[in-house]
Amino acid sequence: MYNNQKVAIVMPAYNAAETLVKTYKEVKNQAFVDSIIIVDDCSIDNTAEIARKECPEAHFYQTPGNSGYGANQKLCYQAALELGADIIIMVHPDYQYTPQLIPAMAALIGSGLYHCVMGSRILGGCALKGGMPVWKYVCNRFLTFFQNCFLGAKLSEYHSGYRGYSRHLLEQLPLRENSDNFVFDNQVLAEIIWQGYVIAEISCPTKYFTDASSISFVRSIFYGLGCLSTTFLFLAARFRFINSKCFQRETFKAASGRSAGKNGK
Repeated sequence: MYNNQKVAIVMPAYNAAETLVKTYKEVKNQAFVDSIIIVDDCSIDNTAEIARKECPEAHFYQTPGNSGYGANQKLCYQAALELGADIIIMVHPDYQYTPQLIPAMAALIGSGLYHCVMGSRILGGCALKGGMPVWKYVCNRFLTFFQNCFLGAKLSEYHSGYRGYSRHLLEQLPLRENSDNFVFDNQVLAEIIWQGYVIAEISCPTKYFTDASSISFVRSIFYGLGCLSTTFLFLAARFRFINSKCFQRETFKAASGRSAGKNGK
């Protein structure tokens, strides 16, 4: 708990049998953590069995069939809110992102400074040193530049899976309208920018190794196209060509700089 606010860690898992326990134990040892939620997307390995046996203090859920990364997150956040969490931080169970940043992320949200905090692999310049493939790095930089130009933000990247949100923010976002696949993450950031909230970033070391989850080149292409589509949808709604469920006109407050301190729960 931080500043009388409950902190929940959500871990969307898929085929994470080799790294789940290591990640869980390190998450459990971090300050402020009140509850850990593991949601298995019907893995084809023994992730579910390991979660039930080796992570006894975690709240364990499974999606109804292999539903996708976005659908997994929807269940994660629903479970966290139902458990009364005020600060929700997503940590991938593949141990690609260090859980040691949890206290800092919780403090940035719980102190009233921000509603959203991201762990950036680009800040600090360690992405390539951590093993990020060059082609992924180049695509990351291109998509980030493109979206910064057209969404009106100045993020170092849009593609990190290490994120923290306030309860207030998650309750404002139309998460159910978003994709059930990987572009879900990008849609969430665009919706946060649309509603005028400031997204904080902290430097996050990352590791790329055999057991770390990573989408293939082909799926990365579809993800990139999804990011471009999200941007075009944002612009179309911004200039009132359409009224999107994700970008509703009455919620548009982009560039207003809403922080948790100004517009808290």
